[in-house]
Amino acid sequence: MTAQLINGNALSQQIRAEVAVRAAKLAERGIKPGLAVVLVGEDPASAVYVRNKVKACQDHGLHSVFEKYDAAFTEAELLARIQALNADPSIHGILVQMPLPKHINPQRVIEAISTAKDVDGYSVQSAGDLMAGLPGFRPCTPYGCMKLIESTGQSLRGKHAVVIGRSNTVGKPMALLLLQANATVTVCHSATPDIGAFTRQADVVVAAVGRRGTLTADMVKPGAIVIDVGINRNDEGKLCGDVDFAGVSQVAGWITPVPGGVGPMTITMLLVNTLEAAERAAGA
Repeated sequence: MTAQLINGNALSQQIRAEVAVRAAKLAERGIKPGLAVVLVGEDPASAVYVRNKVKACQDHGLHSVFEKYDAAFTEAELLARIQALNADPSIHGILVQMPLPKHINPQRVIEAISTAKDVDGYSVQSAGDLMAGLPGFRPCTPYGCMKLIESTGQSLRGKHAVVIGRSNTVGKPMALLLLQANATVTVCHSATPDIGAFTRQADVVVAAVGRRGTLTADMVKPGAIVIDVGINRNDEGKLCGDVDFAGVSQVAGWITPVPGGVGPMTITMLLVNTLEAAERAAGA
C-alpha cells in the first residue's frame, strides 16, 4: 500500500481563499481584521515565522501590525504594550512570538492578552473553553491538523486516535479536539513504555514530539491516517518530521509530508482565528 498524500499547501490555499472572501465582506462594512504580531529578541527562526505570518495577513485582506523589540525589552514594557493592543479597536488578534527572552515569564504574557484577542488559543481561559466544549479560539496547529484529517473524507466517529506528545500547545488540545469529533483517544508520551503497542491499534496517529524517527512503519496500522507535526532536520540538514516518511507511507492510508503538511496549515488557522475575532467584534 502507498499512502495518499495529504497536501497541506493545497488545503491551506483553499482555506486562505475563503478567508479573503470573508475579509472582503467585513471590509464592505468598514472593518479590516487586524493582527498584531510582537517579537522580542533576535531568535532567527522566530523572525522567519513572524515574517511569514505578517505576509499571509497582507496577502489575504487582513491588516497586520508588526512590533519588534530587542532582547533587553522588559516584561513590564511588554505587558504595557499588550494592554495598549487590547484597547485598540483596530486590532482583533494579538500574537506574541515564542520563545521569549528568559527574563520574561511567557505564561504571564499570554494571560495578559484579552481572551477576545487570544488567536493563538494559549491562555488558561481558552484552554478551559476548549475542554468544556465552549466557543473560543483553538490553538492553530491542532486546529490545522483537524482540517487535514477532515480533508481525507474519513469520519472520526468511533475511531481510535493516538496522539504522541502532551504539550500544552499541541498534544493536549489535539486530544481534546479529537474527543470532540467522537474519536476514542489515547495520549502517549516520553513515559509510555511501548508506544507501538498503542499506535498499531490506531486509525489515526498524530506525532508531535519533535524527535525524528519516532513513528516507524512497524508501529502503524495498515490504512491509518498519519499526521506529522514534527519539524526536525536529518543528517543532511534537510527538514523532516517525527515520522519515518519513507517507511510509514508504504503502510498508512493517508500521510502528511514535512515540509508541506501541517506547517502551512498552522499559519492559515491563525488567519481564520483572527478573522473570526473580527467577525465576533463586529457582531457578524
